[in-house]
Amino acid sequence: MRSPLLVLAALVGLLPLAAAEDEPQIVPLWKDGPPGFADQKDKREVRDRVNKQTGEFRTTNIHNPYMTVFLPPADKATGAAVVIAPGGGHRELWVKHEGENVAQWLSERGVAAFVLRYRLAREKGSPYKLDVAPREDGQRAMRFVRSKAKEWRIDPARVGMMGFSAGGELTSLVCRNPNKGDPASSDPVERESAIPNFNALVYSGPLGIINQTITKENAPPTFIVVGDDDGAERWLVQHHQDLKKAGVSSELHVYAKTPHAFGFRPNKPAGKPVDTWPQRFLEFLAIEGFLSR
Repeated sequence: MRSPLLVLAALVGLLPLAAAEDEPQIVPLWKDGPPGFADQKDKREVRDRVNKQTGEFRTTNIHNPYMTVFLPPADKATGAAVVIAPGGGHRELWVKHEGENVAQWLSERGVAAFVLRYRLAREKGSPYKLDVAPREDGQRAMRFVRSKAKEWRIDPARVGMMGFSAGGELTSLVCRNPNKGDPASSDPVERESAIPNFNALVYSGPLGIINQTITKENAPPTFIVVGDDDGAERWLVQHHQDLKKAGVSSELHVYAKTPHAFGFRPNKPAGKPVDTWPQRFLEFLAIEGFLSR
């Protein structure tokens, strides 16, 4: 088991990020921190509000964005991959039930998954702009995954994004700002495309969704899931309709008597229909052709 000091040093970028056999790998998006904010990268991430029963915790003070890597066994790998952005109102992140749980579940079924810790623009004292820093982190994550396609057994034409709540806003911002990469860049990661091949919006916030012109160029095939007791239903149902008008394939699930932030908790008792939404997402990937080996 890695020592707590090694984990902490790795998180703040002081040591190479090597994972023990039984732990997911952690990879920073930028070696020297995000452009323009390199002086912030060594600030310590904060984890608190730990729930000993569920293993859930709150994450704040993220200044050196990174991903936790969940790769499927070689004999199960489909080539599909998804970057997962947890939610938390851009003030905090809840990476367990809105990230790692579904990442583990997907990796066991052949889909590589990467849980993104992105910069928080609404955290008190944050130096980041809401429509800039999260989007940059999401775009960099997409590029980074594609740059590792051969090593991680990923098809770069089958890489998408999934976002919960505020993470859904990040996902939509990445989609609305299609960036094919810079082939002349000295950084091989920046040469890769940041355009998702598909996206999943799990009770997403409205940023990047309402008052947008939706086209096939800025909207890939889309999976949407939300509860009918959630105000997000209003703009997500409209978004589904806008996607269909634009000729974009879209699948919408609205679950009865379901509020915001249900996430994915596979081990909780007394399962409800909404608890099966990851299976619906996997079926969506299959019907769209992203799981063909």
